[in-house]
Order: sequence, then structure tokens, then C-alpha cells
Amino acid sequence: MTSQKTLTPRTWYELILLGVIWGMSFLAIRIALDTIPVITSVFHRVFWAALVLWIVIAFQRLPIPRSPRIWAIFLIMGLLNNVLPFSLMAWGQLYVETGLTSILNAATAIFGVLLAALFFRDERLTKTRILGVGLGFLGVSITIGLRQFGNLNPDNLGQIAILAGTLSYAFAAIWARIYMGDLSPKVAAAGMLTGSAILMTPIMLVTDGIPTLALPLETWLAIAYYALLATAGAYLLYYRVLQQAGSGNVLLVTLIIPPIAILMGAIVRNEALPARAFVGFAVLAVGLLILSRSRRRD
Repeated sequence: MTSQKTLTPRTWYELILLGVIWGMSFLAIRIALDTIPVITSVFHRVFWAALVLWIVIAFQRLPIPRSPRIWAIFLIMGLLNNVLPFSLMAWGQLYVETGLTSILNAATAIFGVLLAALFFRDERLTKTRILGVGLGFLGVSITIGLRQFGNLNPDNLGQIAILAGTLSYAFAAIWARIYMGDLSPKVAAAGMLTGSAILMTPIMLVTDGIPTLALPLETWLAIAYYALLATAGAYLLYYRVLQQAGSGNVLLVTLIIPPIAILMGAIVRNEALPARAFVGFAVLAVGLLILSRSRRRD
């Protein structure tokens, strides 16, 4: 586990900046989905982000892995951390508000704690963590309104898809800890995104065909934001914050993302979330704060 450290003013600034970048990404993705299909939107995200990271790696002259085993690991990591969650969550956003998507996205941390306890001896479920996980799931349940799932409509299926994406993120974290711990974060991120692009290309060609470049400027700006800034740039910033703040403190970013996404969705797309979404997020936030404190003490 990453050792825990005190949050300096600079680290707080970078943590908040990361939350703002990721919070605005939900709006950018939704804007792009107005004119391009889901699979194509994901392809753009992983392809351009990988290209940017390889440019950074070349500039810094970092060693590039050549082992087929490592590239197989990249492919699986790309599947778990990009292909599945990006696709599921983008499809879900066709039916779910951007703000609500960001709240459900916070379930990644809850699933992550549970899976870590199953796979790693040093990630046991203490009473404090059980309380945090319990409150987290209660918050998610309040947010989605379980009584609505008696009738599976597109809105409900969208929420299920988003939660499935967060579960995939959690499995990706397990995979990364087991197989990618010795790699440079920049190389690991570039390799993972490259693996994702390799997997997404044939899927896109079959489902959507060759992507057109004749897109509105608004769409290209949205793609540029979520691919270059919210994926490539955010990965670089995330690993920097993780190194400085530790894994417990970096969980706090999940509390920053939803307010930004909710605000941007309301301003740009006139989205209004039901009251239960805010109550659910409040309960979920308490659970995440408990988990953050428990990880800082370990």
C-alpha cells in the first residue's frame, strides 16, 4: 500500500484540480455523445490519450517495455480499466444525467475496498471499513432509488451499466497492484491505453465503421478535453498526487468530482437531479470519508 503522507497546500491544490478536471469530463463526454456513437467516443478517448503519453515518454526518454508478457498485461488492464468501464459508463450517460453518473462513479472506491479485502491479506475489512462500505452502498441505493428497479427501463439500465463500469475499475485496481507495480506510472498508463486502443479499433469498425473527421467544433473540443486533459493529463496528475498524498488521501478526489459534474450539468444542459440523489451522495460521502481515514491510519 502507498504510504500515507500529510496533505500540503500544493497537494491540496493538485487534488482539487484533479477532481475538477474529472468532474468536468462527464459533461464533455455527454456533449460528444450528441454527435458520435458510444464506441467511437471511447476510441477517441484512448487513442489520443495514448498518443500524448507516448510523446511524453519519448521526450523523457523512458524505457519502453518489449516483453510480450508485459504487453499482454497491458491489454487486460486496458480491458478492465478503459474498454469496459468507459463503454459502459458512456452508454449509461445516454440515459443518465451527468451529475448522477458522477455520483454513481464514486462507488468505485466502495467496490475497491471489498475486492482488495478478498485478494490481499493487508487489506482486511476492519469494523471501520465495514461501516464505510455499508454507508457507501446505502448512499448508492438511496441515489438510484431501488424501488424503481421493478420495471427495467433505459434509465435504470443506464444506472446499472454505470455501476458495472465502477466494478470493472475496481478489478482493474487489483490487476494493476498484482502485475503492474514495478512499472513506471507513465509507461503503465501509456501501455494500458495503447492496449485499449488495440481492443477498441476492431469493435469500432464493426459497430460504427470508420470514424469521420467531419465533426462539429464543439464535438472536437469535447473529445480534446476528455481525451487529452481528463485522461492523459489526469493520469499524470493522479500518479503525482498519489505519490505525494498516499492512497487514503487520494480517495478524497471522489468527493470533489460530483459537485463539479452536477454544477456543469445544470449550467450547460439544464439537468435537475431528484432530491434522493443529493441525500444519497451525502450518505455516500460520509462512507468515503470513513474509508479515507481508515486507509490513512493503516
